[in-house]
Amino acid sequence: MNLSRTVVLIGMMGAGKTKVGRLLAQRLGLRFIDADTEIQEAAGCSIEDIFETQGEAVFREGERKVIARLLDGPVHVLATGGGAFQNASSRAVISQRAVSVWLKADFDVLWERVSRRANRPMLKTADPRRTLADLIDQRYPVYALADLTVVSGAGPVEETVAQVEDALRGAGHLDGDRAGSRP
Repeated sequence: MNLSRTVVLIGMMGAGKTKVGRLLAQRLGLRFIDADTEIQEAAGCSIEDIFETQGEAVFREGERKVIARLLDGPVHVLATGGGAFQNASSRAVISQRAVSVWLKADFDVLWERVSRRANRPMLKTADPRRTLADLIDQRYPVYALADLTVVSGAGPVEETVAQVEDALRGAGHLDGDRAGSRP
C-alpha cells in the first residue's frame, strides 16, 4: 500500500492513539512513532516529571518542537498527546505535512480506559471525571478541524484500525492493496 503523507493520530487521552497507531503502522509497513515517547527521550524524564517540575507550558513547547521535527522525516504513523492539536503552530505543521485523523471516543469509553492508569498528569485533580469532561468540551471543537474523523469505540482495536484505513483510502491518502487487508 502507498500512503501519500504521514498519518498523525489526534484525540483525547484514552482514545487509542498508541494502540491504533502501532497496528496501523504494522499493517501499512511503516514506522510508528509515539510523540510522547520522543518528548520523554528528548527531556530525559517522564511527561509527569516535566509537568511537575517545569509546568505544562514547557511541556507544550517541547511537544511542538518534537512534532515539527518528526514531520520532517519520511512518511510514518505518529501518535500525538491529547493536547498537541490544541497548539495552533502544531496544527499548522500537521496540516501542511501530514493527514490528521481524530480518534473520537465518547466520555464513557475514555473514562473506562484512562481510569486504569494513574500517570495522566492532566487528570491529577480533585475531580478527574469532571476534568475529563471539561477537556472534552474544550478540545472536541478543535479536534473537529482534523482532516478525518474515526470513532474509537469500545470494540477491538482492529475495528478502529480498519476504519482508519478505510477513511484514508476514501480520502485518497492510501492506495494499493496487500494480502490480509480488508476488501
